[in-house]
Amino acid sequence: MRVHAKRAVALAAGLSTPALVMADWTLNMSPGVTGTSNEIFSLHMTILWICVVIGVVVFGVMFWSIFAHRKSKGYKPANFHENTVVEVLWTIVPFVILVVMAIPATATLVDMYDTTESDIDIKITGYQWRWQYEYINDDFGYFSNMSTPRDQINNLQEKGENYLLEVDNPLVIPVGKKVRFLVTANDVIHSWWVPAFGVKKDAIPGFINETWTRVDEPGIYRGQCTELCGKEHGFMPVVVEVLPEAEYAAWVAEQKEAAELERELTQKDWTLEELMERGEKAYLTACAACHQADGSGAPPAFPALKGSQIALEDMAAHIDIVVNGKAGTSMQAFGNQLSEVDLAAVITYERNAWGNNTGEMVTPKEIFDYKNQQ
Repeated sequence: MRVHAKRAVALAAGLSTPALVMADWTLNMSPGVTGTSNEIFSLHMTILWICVVIGVVVFGVMFWSIFAHRKSKGYKPANFHENTVVEVLWTIVPFVILVVMAIPATATLVDMYDTTESDIDIKITGYQWRWQYEYINDDFGYFSNMSTPRDQINNLQEKGENYLLEVDNPLVIPVGKKVRFLVTANDVIHSWWVPAFGVKKDAIPGFINETWTRVDEPGIYRGQCTELCGKEHGFMPVVVEVLPEAEYAAWVAEQKEAAELERELTQKDWTLEELMERGEKAYLTACAACHQADGSGAPPAFPALKGSQIALEDMAAHIDIVVNGKAGTSMQAFGNQLSEVDLAAVITYERNAWGNNTGEMVTPKEIFDYKNQQ
């Protein structure tokens, strides 16, 4: 009896699991937290119910006709060629329905594309595989990278609540302000998407697309890149933190201070140990996706750095390829992606990690001078 009881409990648990899992699923769009997203949701529901009514009427008449005029009841098919009234009706009625749907849809689209009179302008640049946010009005910016540990991705660690949807530096905007986004890309096509805002805009190299949002509820909102952009496409989340206006002002002041401190660090006298410590963090964020955390790479597209010629020999060539990239390969130019401090730290780390042990280092001041000489 105990065995049967245990089996019954296990069966009940197994049957209830899908229901529990699906309890978090939503089969419909969500209204979101902006006026735009609410308008989109209202349009969606309006058009959905119009389609439902049309479907019920059309299929209702069809199935009724099939059932009521079946051959077993002795009905014979009508024999006529045309009916002008019916043809006019099934042309005019769909046209009217489309016009009824198009009027509010057009108004919503016009509103979505109206980026004038913004309070804050932020340039968003897509890179493989990260986002750069530049606050044009306040003259500072930073990169946003996925912060989900690689051990979770490789199933070596239990996955967190926001698996693949967490970043080191979220985009921060104030509540209740119109924020204009200038969206572009540095390498391939990306797409910046935050469903709660009703915002999705392609990031295309050489083009700047505009969109905007005004969020009325403080909180953290998550999205993703929605344009296939390479091997790490699934690891390119978007996180936006919306703060009350006073907290946002304090955050902006902190960012300006941090940017100034970063500029001052360029002139600091760094030790090899300090650069190695910072370089490891910068490498894991910017380089490990291609060259792997242990420097083994993924040849032939992403060559190994461990024991490689570029990391062991000519320092000038090493600096050049990190700063300027290499045309015709997957090696990006990191000169505009990393600060002088991080560039120096990464190069120093690559020349002394994984047994390379050259003992050589490059300083942020040398990187600064190199970039200014180009």
